[in-house]
Amino acid sequence: MSGKRRIFISSVQKELAADRRALKDYVQGDALLGKFFDVFLFEDIPAADRRADEVYLSEVDLCSVYIGLFGNEYGYEDAEGISPTEREFDRATSAGKERLVFVKGTDDGARHPKMLKLIRRACGQVIRRRFGNVPDLLAEVYSSLVEYMENQRLIRNAPFDGAACRGATAADLSQVKLDEFLGRAKAQRAYSLGPGTPMSDALVHLNLLDAGTPSHAAVLLFGNDPQRWLRTSGIKCLHFHGTEVRKPIPSHQVYKGTVFALVDQAVDFVMSKVARTVGTRAESNQAPVTYEIPREAVAEAIVNAVAHRDYTSNASVQVMLFTDRLEVWNPGELPPSLTPAGLRKAHASIPRNPLIADPLFLAGYAEQAGTGTLDMISRSRDAGLKTPEFRQDGGSFVQTLWRPTPQVTPQAAPQDKSLEDGVLSELAKVLGVPTPQATPQVAKLAATLLRAATEPESRDTLQASVGLEDREHFRKTYLEPMLTAAWLERTIPDKPTSPKQRYRLTAKGRIWLESVSAPQ
Repeated sequence: MSGKRRIFISSVQKELAADRRALKDYVQGDALLGKFFDVFLFEDIPAADRRADEVYLSEVDLCSVYIGLFGNEYGYEDAEGISPTEREFDRATSAGKERLVFVKGTDDGARHPKMLKLIRRACGQVIRRRFGNVPDLLAEVYSSLVEYMENQRLIRNAPFDGAACRGATAADLSQVKLDEFLGRAKAQRAYSLGPGTPMSDALVHLNLLDAGTPSHAAVLLFGNDPQRWLRTSGIKCLHFHGTEVRKPIPSHQVYKGTVFALVDQAVDFVMSKVARTVGTRAESNQAPVTYEIPREAVAEAIVNAVAHRDYTSNASVQVMLFTDRLEVWNPGELPPSLTPAGLRKAHASIPRNPLIADPLFLAGYAEQAGTGTLDMISRSRDAGLKTPEFRQDGGSFVQTLWRPTPQVTPQAAPQDKSLEDGVLSELAKVLGVPTPQATPQVAKLAATLLRAATEPESRDTLQASVGLEDREHFRKTYLEPMLTAAWLERTIPDKPTSPKQRYRLTAKGRIWLESVSAPQ
C-alpha cells in the first residue's frame, strides 16, 4: 500500500500458520500499526510463473521490517539442506533490514537441531523474544513495532514542541529573528545570551534541538516560514459589528509568522478597532492613551492561546471581536488538574508547550507563575469592565474579555440627541432641504460614511464614499461634524495634518450606526 512500510513475516512451517495469519490481521487492523504497515504472507501470493524461493526472497528485498517466527520445525530443505526460513533470515541480514525474531515456546529440547542452531545464531545478532500463544505474540510484536516507529521518527515519544520538525534544518531558521529575541531577552530578563550568538549555540541553550534537528518549537520561534512546516499555526482575526458570528464579516485577517509576530499582529488588530481616549501632555511629552479594553489584558489572552494551544490540531487560534466582547479561541483542552473556575484563583503554571512558553517569558511576552488569567481579571476590573470568563467549548478553550456596556441615562439622552441632530443638520445643508424632511436621506449618507470608516481609512476614501469632489466642502459638512460628535476619530490625534492620517469609527459612532436602519 502506498505510503506504508512493508513487513515480511518469515516461516512457512505449518505449525505456525495460525500465528502468521493472526499477526497479519492484527497489524493491519490496529488503529496505529495499520496506518504505517502493510504485511506480506507467502501464502497470500497467487500461483505465478516463478519459483517459490525467488518470490519470497524478492519480498524480503522489498520489506522494511523482517519478522522471523521460529518454532520447533525446521521445514523443507533445498538441495543444500537449507530451509526457506533460514534463507529469508540470511537475506534480511545481508540486506540490512530491521529484524525482529520471536521464538515460540521454551522447550528447546523439542526443536529440530537445525532450527535450534538457527535460533542460537539469530540470538547472537538480534534481540529475540519468546511467546507462548497468539496473545503473547501480538503483545510482543506491538511493543517492538512501536519502538521501531519511534526510532524511525514515524511517531514521537517526546512532547510536540520538543520533537524534531521533520525535514527542517538550521537553514530554515532566521539569525535575524534569533537576534531580535536575544536582544529582548537580555533587556527583559537579563538572559545570559545576547545578539550575535550562533544559532547552534542558542538552540542548544534553549533545548530546541532533537538529535541535531530543529524542534517544532525552534521553527515556531525563529523560522523563516513557520507555516510551511505547521500550516495551522497562524492566527485568524475577525471583527463583527454585532454580538454574533454573522456574515458579512467587516474585517478578516489571517496572520502568519513566528509566535512573537503572531502575538504582535493579533494584538494590533484588536487595538486598532476598539475605542481609545488620548490624554494631555501635562505629565510627560507623550500623551497617554487609554483603550476601552486594557492592552495588557488583550495581549495576555492572545499569548495564552499561542503558548498553550494544541499544535497537532488542524484548527487555528481565532481572535474574534464583537460589539460587546473579545473572544480568543485556541484548540486544545486544559490540563486535567486545572478547570475554568480554577483559573480565577492562584494556580500553578502548566504550559502545554514549555519550550515555546519559556522563550515567550524571556522576551517579556508572558509570566511563568500562573498569574496570566489573574492579571486579565484585575486589569479588567480596574478598567470598570465585567470579569473575564473562561470556558471549555468542545475541543477549544475560550477566553472572553468584555467591552464597556453603553450607558444611556435620561440626562445624557438629550445631549446625545442634540449631537445627532447637529451632525444631521450640517449634512442636511448639503442637500438644500430643511432638516426634518431631509433626516432619512441624511441618515443614509451619515451611515454610508460611518460604514466606510469601520476600518481606518484616508480622507479621500471617506470622501469618495459619499460622492463629493470638493475637499473643503467635505471637510466642513461631513468630516468636522463627525469628529465633533465623536462619531469618528483620527488615528494620529496629535498630528491632524499628517499624510499618514486615517479616520475610524468610534464606539459612539458604532452605537448610532447600529441604531439606524438605513439601507445598505
